[in-house]
Amino acid sequence: MSIKIVPLGAGQDVGRSCILISFGGKNIMLDCGMHMGYNDERRFPDFSYITKNGNNINEMIDCLLISHFHLDHCGAIPYFTEMVGYDGPIYMTAPTKAICPLLLEDFRKITVDKRGDSNFFTAQMIKDSMKKVTIINLHESVKVCDDLEIKAYYAGHVLGACLFKITIGSNSIVYTGDYNMTPDRHLGAAWIDKCKPDVLITETTYATVIRESKRTREQTFLKKVHNCVLEGGKVLIPVFALGRAQELCILIESFWERMGLKIPIYFSTGMTSKANNIYKVFINWTNEKIKKNFVERNMFDFNHIKPWDSHYADNPGPMVLFASPGMLHAGTSLNVFKKWAPDPKNMVILPGYCVAGTVGNKVLAGDKIIEIDRFNKINVNLKVENLSFSAHADAKGIMQMIGMCEPKNVIFVHGEKEKMKYLARQIEDEIKIPVYYPPNGKTVTINTKRNIKVDLSVDFENSIIILRREKRIKMEQATKVLRIFFLSLLRMSR
Repeated sequence: MSIKIVPLGAGQDVGRSCILISFGGKNIMLDCGMHMGYNDERRFPDFSYITKNGNNINEMIDCLLISHFHLDHCGAIPYFTEMVGYDGPIYMTAPTKAICPLLLEDFRKITVDKRGDSNFFTAQMIKDSMKKVTIINLHESVKVCDDLEIKAYYAGHVLGACLFKITIGSNSIVYTGDYNMTPDRHLGAAWIDKCKPDVLITETTYATVIRESKRTREQTFLKKVHNCVLEGGKVLIPVFALGRAQELCILIESFWERMGLKIPIYFSTGMTSKANNIYKVFINWTNEKIKKNFVERNMFDFNHIKPWDSHYADNPGPMVLFASPGMLHAGTSLNVFKKWAPDPKNMVILPGYCVAGTVGNKVLAGDKIIEIDRFNKINVNLKVENLSFSAHADAKGIMQMIGMCEPKNVIFVHGEKEKMKYLARQIEDEIKIPVYYPPNGKTVTINTKRNIKVDLSVDFENSIIILRREKRIKMEQATKVLRIFFLSLLRMSR
């Protein structure tokens, strides 16, 4: 059997994750995301790859699997279903289904209502697309159609994130989406059994990074924040509304409690209360410590972190603000950054990956003058820190995932080409398995070995044994008899 994999997004790039796999006569789409670095049609995956020959989208795609709620993995769902016309099954976990429409609507408001972008989905389209979703539970095997079966595994990363194993007959593929092999303050580590798939499709956001210990990163983060506010500065921490935001809020809340600090901490998104309710409902997706203490205290009910109001940005004195989105490409985080960036007393801490083309990426590159558009420029004088709290697997974690499931082939997606190339060489040298990292629109074809089950009759087996005992034929001759027999079976099966 041949397995074909083609990225429609996230091929040698981070953004608009969308991988099309074809094997066993079935076509499965893995994620359907949006690119945060573009404001035109390039923000969505290239679905014309599927429909370019006049193909009907519903005849070409058997199902869509969504790994988690981040917009670079789910942001194009309403566009794909309501504008392109896909009407087939969509699978995701319950937390992903609960959170996904909230983030989609939040981004739609920024994109359409505030910026006036066209060719974008509506609020009703978001609701209609979610009606097509079927929930899949962890470790649940779901038969989609015929012999196509899917199974979800815990991925860490964010609440509800999962890995998918897709099986057709004796062949299987594992798709990781985004995952984290290190447990943190509110989530556990990714896990999958030793399923030995034909192909592992894995993210490679941090393919060349081996992070320092989590404890060291946390201490550095708290020290930077503390020093800045003690000197009267304001600290901006761009985060996405759910995920790293909760992780860092738990960390800074406990530090403020220990130190007895009264300096205000704010959280910008209006989804704070909704997020808390979601975490309460899906507390079983968090780690053991959060679950154990939940009855006595909900770790997501913060005493020191208050809701943000836009006029606070002009208040004198120190403060800390968690503001979305995480790449400074729009919304509150960008608006506040414009105001605070010129003052060298202030600081911005970017705790995650920033896609090329976003303001966050330019800030990390050290740009001192950043053009937002033709009419707006930002003078960047504040202190810039990049402390990675991103819940992606680093190079060590990617190797751990490969060792955990033992694939026969590996496909890299959701990463940068040169970093993929470097890690691919390491894996091929050390583990001796083929690694591919195709760009968008390029198909990789992997031919799998065909397994033929042969039940030898007892008489045939006994005949070989008797001949060997009586020394009427040598071992080489017995082997030759068996080889001829198996070759004849193989010819008959073709």
